[in-house]
Amino acid sequence: MDSGYNIIIVEDDKAAGKVIALQLKEQGYNPYHFERAEEALLFFQQNTVDLVLLDYKLPGMSGEELFIKIKEINPMVPVIFMTVLQSVDNAVRLLKMGAFTYLSKPLRMEELLHNITNALEKAALVKENRQLQDSLRKTFSFKNYVFNSEKMQPIIDIVMRAANSNSSILITGESGTGKDVIANIIHHLSKRKNKKLIKVNLAAIPETLIEAELFGAVKGAYTGSIENRKGRFEEAREGTIFLDEIGELSQTIQVKLLRVIQDREITRLGSNKPIKIDIRLITATNKDLLQLVKEEKFREDLYYRLNVININLPPLRERKKDIPYLIDLFIKKYNQREGKQVKGISREALSTMMKYPFPGNIRELENIIERSLVLTQSDILVTDDLPVFVRSREDIYFDAIMDDNNLSLPEKLNIIEKSMLEKILKKHHYHQTRAARELGISEARLRYKLRTYKIERNKQRT
Repeated sequence: MDSGYNIIIVEDDKAAGKVIALQLKEQGYNPYHFERAEEALLFFQQNTVDLVLLDYKLPGMSGEELFIKIKEINPMVPVIFMTVLQSVDNAVRLLKMGAFTYLSKPLRMEELLHNITNALEKAALVKENRQLQDSLRKTFSFKNYVFNSEKMQPIIDIVMRAANSNSSILITGESGTGKDVIANIIHHLSKRKNKKLIKVNLAAIPETLIEAELFGAVKGAYTGSIENRKGRFEEAREGTIFLDEIGELSQTIQVKLLRVIQDREITRLGSNKPIKIDIRLITATNKDLLQLVKEEKFREDLYYRLNVININLPPLRERKKDIPYLIDLFIKKYNQREGKQVKGISREALSTMMKYPFPGNIRELENIIERSLVLTQSDILVTDDLPVFVRSREDIYFDAIMDDNNLSLPEKLNIIEKSMLEKILKKHHYHQTRAARELGISEARLRYKLRTYKIERNKQRT
């Protein structure tokens, strides 16, 4: 066989089949023409085939029967049906079963070649996607992270190619999009995978302690410092350090971090002795650092040091094809933890989930599945198992908000979240414990949101 794509043509009209084969050969393809489905199936079983052109009406085994058998052997191979006008309804039905497209006879060669090109390109993309995921699974346990959407393909490609470099990586995206998991993947694909991955959530550390936490401190450097202490950079020596919420750093610590990146050494608080470090730096933020640079809240030189390789994660509402796969992942995870045997999610419940905007992204989706699985009394998650704020029929309201071009994305999401909070609180007569339970969040988190959205406190009761 030649190096081009192998294409089977199943056409009982000998002359028509030869014409198609000749045209494909001129385009650099390797065409194989068969007049009967049985012959084509035997060839398909014994050879690598990249695409099938299939006549709907054939003597003996029908085109539909051959299609089903082909998909059983290799569900990834694209099949283009060739059909007369009166068989179009059947061809459309086969599209729903996985056929790539159908073309009406008599064929227009330009249209045929165009569809063949599209089918082969899409098949190649799907194959590459699967190979990437297989490679990742071999080197890293997929915890809380799967992808099947086209939007994630170039992102994972960057992750794969950047993993082995020593360049700084900045991961951006909304809260809950999986930035920490991407950092895990990068580390476990890198040459530093046998060393430590140290994670630091900068937003969770009081500003007065960040310097000692990152760079360490000597005895007596501050009140309560009774012994020398290693910082997180020293702990990560020869490994990877992941600084989450990098946009929260004060200007003072930004200057010190810049020096660490430039000089590859740190100085413990209270000491003047530099310590050489060898680390891979990954940072993440849900803020617009360029905007902070413009507002002079973040150093421009530090921004460019951190943003050598940028990985921007899309929100879940922009990669909804991944939702069913993530649901399946979380069901398996919490089945194991809870000792349950929930088999999946009903079509109606999945449809409801697909309509929900997920302002909290993957983290919120996991929270919803955890809550639903814990509370369900069935082996299938149904719509009634989902939190009220997910299954409430407010699609029109949400759509109107999301389509309002006068609002920024954070403003839109805040409006929707505030509306949900007010609705659930009202339902429970502002009883915070019950409201938090239904929302699937802690009471402390609920109180924080009430303060953030300035929901009337005189209505609240604990």
